[in-house]
Amino acid sequence: MAGDSAGGGLALATLLALRDAGDPFPAAAVLFSPWTDLTCSGESMRTNEGRDPMYHASVFPRVAAQYLGDAVATHPYASPLFGNFEGLPPLLIQVGDTELLLDDSTRVAAKTRSAGVRVELEIWRNVPHIFQVWAPFMPEANRALARAADFIVAATSSQEPHRPPMTSMV
Repeated sequence: MAGDSAGGGLALATLLALRDAGDPFPAAAVLFSPWTDLTCSGESMRTNEGRDPMYHASVFPRVAAQYLGDAVATHPYASPLFGNFEGLPPLLIQVGDTELLLDDSTRVAAKTRSAGVRVELEIWRNVPHIFQVWAPFMPEANRALARAADFIVAATSSQEPHRPPMTSMV
């Protein structure tokens, strides 16, 4: 399973819902710059304002309100950051260091690790939000997608090696 931006948050929320329903999981999930906190409380919403070439922080609360309607922003199916990650399949998260959503990724990775789930967090330098969409024109996008493909192949292989959780700057 994979998703980018709001779709990355939806992919993670789907994993929570599958787990809660007792349904089977995909072998793994890849999240590209996931929006996981519709309360917009991550510090990077402030510290990366003006650094993220795709958005301004003021956009996110307005979009969240439109999406949520009367729903509560901290419900894990709306903002999976607030969920319990125990029992989830392995995750690969890729995000840029200048993104407003950087902390959505770093906080999810920390909570995932605390729950005993394998997570690989890749923080890419000086790339825009969901930079992977720029493949084949952007070398970083090509490398990121190749890394995601390798992660998926390893996760779906019957002989997947156990790798320790990692955070890397790419």
